[in-house]
This record gives sequence, C-alpha cells and structure tokens, in this order.
Amino acid sequence: MSERAFLFLVGAFILASLYVEVDLMIYGLCLLLFFETLTDYRLTTLTQRLFHREMGPGLVIFQNVQRINFDAFRAWRLIVAIMLGGSMLLINEKNIEVLWFFPWFMGFAILGAGVSGVCPVLLFVKWIGFK
Repeated sequence: MSERAFLFLVGAFILASLYVEVDLMIYGLCLLLFFETLTDYRLTTLTQRLFHREMGPGLVIFQNVQRINFDAFRAWRLIVAIMLGGSMLLINEKNIEVLWFFPWFMGFAILGAGVSGVCPVLLFVKWIGFK
C-alpha cells in the first residue's frame, strides 16, 4: 500500500467514524498513528514487505535540505494523531462544541490528499526540514 492509499483510507475512516458518531474509532486510529510513529512499523511498509513490492509514496514531495533526522511521514502521523485526538478530547471532555468542525475538516482534507496526491501538511513538514 502506498502512502497515498493510506491517506485515502485514513480520511475515509475518519469521516465514517464521525458520521456514525463512534468516537472510539477515532481514538483507536490515533493510537494506531502513535504506535506507527513510535515504533516506525508503518502499515504501508509492512504491506509492501508482505507482498514483496516496493512502492513510492505516490504524493507530491519536493526535495529540500534535511535539517531534522526524522522521517516526514512519521512526523505527519504524529501531527494528525495529536490534532485529531486532542480536538476529540476537547469536544467530548470539556464540551467545547465549537471544535466540531476540526475533525470533519481533517477527514475531508486527508481524504482529498489521498485522492489528489497533494498533502499540504506533508509538504510543510518537508519544507521545515524533516527527512
């Protein structure tokens, strides 16, 4: 599975779980993204190893000067897990209902990144200097 397909699936999963209003699915996704960030066992690389196929990310990525020795895809996973999990916790625990828009926006943005192949957050992370 490429990173582009992974983005599409993550976006679709976020939107589906928000639509059926099962917050545990969002929290489970955040835990999966945290696990992938901490261990560097990514679902995309594991499926590529399982099928003995090497696939590129399938996303628009520009080359820049590497200033931080940390993979950009791992940083993206960490950012998404913190922002999505944090907004869901604030909505549910602190009753800040104004944030309902944020998880929906993230779901549509990640789904759109999977469809188009252009992820602005990943481009920004690469621009900062992540590997």
